[in-house]
Amino acid sequence: MKKILSAASVALLAAVGAPAQAAESDAIGDHEFGFEGVFGTIDRAAAQRGLQVFNEVCAQCHSLEQVAFRTLSDLGYTEEQVEGIAAQYEVTDGPNDQGEMYERTAEAKDYFPSPFENDKAASSIYGAVPPDLSVITQARPKGPDYLYALLTGYEEAPEDFDLPQGAYYNTAFPGHAIKMPKPMSDGEVEYQDGTEATVAQMAHDVTVFLHWAAEPHMEERKRMGIGVVLFLLVFTGVLYATKRKIWRDLH
Repeated sequence: MKKILSAASVALLAAVGAPAQAAESDAIGDHEFGFEGVFGTIDRAAAQRGLQVFNEVCAQCHSLEQVAFRTLSDLGYTEEQVEGIAAQYEVTDGPNDQGEMYERTAEAKDYFPSPFENDKAASSIYGAVPPDLSVITQARPKGPDYLYALLTGYEEAPEDFDLPQGAYYNTAFPGHAIKMPKPMSDGEVEYQDGTEATVAQMAHDVTVFLHWAAEPHMEERKRMGIGVVLFLLVFTGVLYATKRKIWRDLH
């Protein structure tokens, strides 16, 4: 059962995509993710938990319109599980025989839909169109670290900090005054695998999932890159050995 979020959750992408001229916060840090580095891979268990966080905490306001349900099989879901996840959503299809669009239960072939009928409907509720999260971790340098820091960076404002009315203090947000209320609390979701759903754990998991959504072919790209490098090393060795043999015979 999905939970209804505060309207201010629309500010998530605005937070991630803050103007470049704003001073970066030292609180972003360098969170450890398994997908980092040349040999990094997606933690499937964390990504599956992250999908659960997305479904229960994010999907009321945000979509993943560039992500097809069928691609969730890459995270270890069976065909039946993928169909079950898709069935939680409604998508617009048509026109039918009467020339009208209609709503139907989503299928594996469909993409994560927007929770709103159109942009005007979204704007009338939130004052702005809630951003799609398909490439959220690519929205800025150190995107995954920033997203994690943002989700875990809510604190009480220092006494000498002038916090504008309606804003919240966040150590990672440039300027520290953010309009989005804290979106997660300990126990916000009940993880299906029994993992304790702390704010830090949920922020980590949903970041892993959204990074996979932004780069679904990351692991394949890395494997190809490693293969090319190994080939070039071997090829260079063969050329060097051939050169030595040719010049030795000439001398």
